[in-house]
Amino acid sequence: MPKPFSSPSKQRVAALRRAYQLMRARYGHLRWWPGETPFEVCVGAILTQNTNWGNVERAIANLKAAGVLEPKKLFALSEGDLAKLIRHAGYFNVKARRLRSFLRLLVDEFAGDLRRLFAGETPIVRERLLAVHGIGPETADSMLLYAGGHHSFVIDAYTKRIFQRHGWWNGEVQSLKFKVQSSKATSAKGNPVQDYDLLKVLCEHSLNENPSSERLDYWQDYHAQLVMVGKDFCRPRQPRCEECPLKPLLPKES
Repeated sequence: MPKPFSSPSKQRVAALRRAYQLMRARYGHLRWWPGETPFEVCVGAILTQNTNWGNVERAIANLKAAGVLEPKKLFALSEGDLAKLIRHAGYFNVKARRLRSFLRLLVDEFAGDLRRLFAGETPIVRERLLAVHGIGPETADSMLLYAGGHHSFVIDAYTKRIFQRHGWWNGEVQSLKFKVQSSKATSAKGNPVQDYDLLKVLCEHSLNENPSSERLDYWQDYHAQLVMVGKDFCRPRQPRCEECPLKPLLPKES
């Protein structure tokens, strides 16, 4: 886990905390992630790579209809049969292999018990997940935050785009003055791990005003709020800035 040697500026911290208030006022508490069980959250985190959530819901519905949405039952399926059931999620052959890699760890090493898989210090459990084929930082942090009860903030494309447009992040390593080991690896979404870790540290050190007992819900909902703003307003093309709840925080035109 990267260690900071210089804290984010007070202005940036204040802006990030104000952003949550503005988003929460627009959307209310989002009660996210959409999954009935921690295991379903983990499966969804893998299936949502490079697709939209509607497709993931259809794939998960197939798994439920087949009665196999349990670790040992899912692992007992052949890769081909699993791929057929998750076809709606796209890249189904690749995702079937990734799911089986995760299930192999969960079933073979932890007897299918997610509580045992997620037991331990967050950095140790995170490295455990990152060692699995097909699980990058974003997927691992989604599992940790929403299924494992760990304080591990999730960074995605919406976060990066919103932060860049509001001047909270410019993509330069020196801008945050955080120590992160250089890496050529990429996350499941294709973002450089170095950028990912820098943004993660920025969020975790800025959004730490709540007691630890309240922080998990705060970080879960904060990430969900960013997803909604990214989908509804901060689009890659033709962003709807005039209607966005974060408009008050946009940089002033010179």
